[in-house]
Amino acid sequence: MSVLYIVFPLALLIVAIAVAAYVWATRSGQLDDLETPALRMLHDDSDAPHKPPREAGSTGSATGDDRSSAGTD
Repeated sequence: MSVLYIVFPLALLIVAIAVAAYVWATRSGQLDDLETPALRMLHDDSDAPHKPPREAGSTGSATGDDRSSAGTD
């Protein structure tokens, strides 16, 4: 029974923190628009530069080791 003197105020404190976080989020505009950020990823970025794919015979290796063997004996 004496454990209730610890658990009940602790539970009230946690609830108060959760309510304060919710009030802060709504006042700061965190919950204003829930649809636009989810739909924004579906739009194609036409401003982004498009890089052509690298050809198989281009300079540089796939492993990133671009050291030349010229000049070694």
